[in-house]
Amino acid sequence: MARGPLSGIRVVEVGNYMAAPFCCMQLADLGAEVIKVEVPTTGDLVRGSAPFLEGGESSTFIRLNRNKRSLALDLKDARGKELFRELVSRVDVLVENLRPGTMTELGLGHPELAALNPRLIYVAISGWGQTGPYAGLAGLDIMAQAMSGLMSITGEPGHPPVKSGVPLCDLVCGLYGAMAVLAALRTRDDDGKGEFIDISLFESGVSLGIWEAGRFFATGEVPGPLGSAHQSAAPYQAIRASDGYFTVGATSPTNWNAFCEVLGRSDWEDDPRFATASSRHVHRETLIEQIESVTSTRPIGHWVEALQGAGVPCAEIQSYDKVFSDPHLAARGFFWDAPHPTLGAIRQLGSPINFSRAETRRDGAGPALGADSAAILAELGCSAEEVASLARRGVTKLA
Repeated sequence: MARGPLSGIRVVEVGNYMAAPFCCMQLADLGAEVIKVEVPTTGDLVRGSAPFLEGGESSTFIRLNRNKRSLALDLKDARGKELFRELVSRVDVLVENLRPGTMTELGLGHPELAALNPRLIYVAISGWGQTGPYAGLAGLDIMAQAMSGLMSITGEPGHPPVKSGVPLCDLVCGLYGAMAVLAALRTRDDDGKGEFIDISLFESGVSLGIWEAGRFFATGEVPGPLGSAHQSAAPYQAIRASDGYFTVGATSPTNWNAFCEVLGRSDWEDDPRFATASSRHVHRETLIEQIESVTSTRPIGHWVEALQGAGVPCAEIQSYDKVFSDPHLAARGFFWDAPHPTLGAIRQLGSPINFSRAETRRDGAGPALGADSAAILAELGCSAEEVASLARRGVTKLA
């Protein structure tokens, strides 16, 4: 087992789907012990998401929940609550993404748990935040993408709105959660006190509107969709070749001049419409039309090789079959195989964090529901007889 920077930190996760599990995956990758508390009957609902592998295991679940332990525990049961409180009294961090108020209704809200463990760092992830007019509304990633403005600028002009291909607000919210935990741990080192952290998908999405805020607060202009184009510079977008599209970002003077030379259009360098990245953006439609009149005559491979040779930032648009077999990622050891007790080696996406001294953790694939229930309950003082009784009553599940 790799000893990561967070070795010795214990985390309890009470989460479903994406934001909290993704947050805790980051913490587990960094070495924290993450105990995933799940409903005994269903577990995290991602367990029911296709595609399924042998034995009905969700392919997504066992990747999203790597390096974690699973404790199946009914938090509505009186004994289940007692055991959960005992568990929380022994840990450093709790991360949950239930509807605001749910933990309080269970008698397991922040004030109650902080009284048991004043050093507890409690992270509450929700769609809209714990306060405010929207707090009680249901909130999923697509609603956050919609309300945050992200969907209003995604896609092609004049076409129906589209969301990001990945659950962007969920994932960014999870990353903010992990970052907040690290900051709170640092503060706790100084004063010994815990923290309550309120993070929403909505605000996580709004926080990404850097270029859009710059334009709106400066000019009052409401940004709209630009397809793959940049908000203020050109050419910086997908460009048509004879066999598809590739991306280019020739925005600096040096790159723009090199781009013109490769395309055989040095006359563009002297055209006042194309003198700067900003002026090229103003005349972007004309510019792209002229560029594609040249690039559409040769295939993607020709242009990518020629432009990269000239130092111009460019790349083909890879489908995921190519991404997951990319030679650069393979050379850097990004993908790795996590052992699973019944499925064997499970290919994982790596952490993008590469330390010079520490290591990111590469242990096991996502656990079966209740895989660690017996061991964790024993650590909390339960006898084998009580564990068996709890399992018979449905308060826990043993894998």
